[in-house]
Amino acid sequence: MSRSRVVVATRKSALALAQSRAFIARLAALHPSVSFEELLVTTTGDVVQDRALSEIGGKGLFVKEIEEALLDGRADIAIHSLKDVPPQLLPSLAIECIPEREDPRDVLVSKNGLPLAQLPPGARVGTGSLRRRVQLLAFRSDLEVVSIRGNVDTRLRKAESGELDAVVLARAGLNRLGWGARATESIAPEVMLPAVGQGALGIEQRADDKEVSALLAPLSHSDTKILVTAERGVMLAINGNCTTPVAAFGLRQGESLFLRAFLAEPDGSRPRSVETTVSFPETAEAAAEIGRRLGAQLR
Repeated sequence: MSRSRVVVATRKSALALAQSRAFIARLAALHPSVSFEELLVTTTGDVVQDRALSEIGGKGLFVKEIEEALLDGRADIAIHSLKDVPPQLLPSLAIECIPEREDPRDVLVSKNGLPLAQLPPGARVGTGSLRRRVQLLAFRSDLEVVSIRGNVDTRLRKAESGELDAVVLARAGLNRLGWGARATESIAPEVMLPAVGQGALGIEQRADDKEVSALLAPLSHSDTKILVTAERGVMLAINGNCTTPVAAFGLRQGESLFLRAFLAEPDGSRPRSVETTVSFPETAEAAAEIGRRLGAQLR
């Protein structure tokens, strides 16, 4: 590696910094002669906090400005929560490295330590996700689902202070912040299918930067890459974004890939799910095609 300095773009939130710095530490251990520098970027999704993600719409609310830093050369790599990344990248950008996935499940944090099934009728549950809202109400139509935004700590305080009875968050985020013990319950995927790519990081780079590809390659996890690429194939097939209640979850079962997908209309109507079990694909391209085929069944 001839390059002695690599600039890493990331959002400024506590979670983004925690996951970025943990990944950089692993990179630095592999490449002690390389200096890694952070570039902190504010994204549209960070700026607009007073409206639900579905209202401000569009794809890539948390990645557009970071990708601009890659394109103009201010950054060499970008570290994203993969669930925030649209399934179709610009041709000049690539995500070749996908590290091993954290726990992909959603969790409930409730003020009284009650699990989802035992919350009282009319309990107020907070989430900023249409996907979570639709699945919550499918499981418990008697709940009041309240739209919330903000960082992980802000959301936790809403439940722990009693402003809400509970909030739903990603287990991966809590774990990466060292707050996993604050979760009341991990919600089974059969009740709430995770977001596409939830729990995984996507390390984005310029597609033609072979030095960076070589730098990152040892930290890519082959099974995780196959699974999340299949999930992202579902999203691509339905042209999904933050205004679409869509979910997909892939799991390796021996030599097979199990993939389940869920879709509803933006207003929560017509919820439907499909699943498939196929031989575990050898390439990400084959995994993406499996996801696209399954996603086409949801349209």
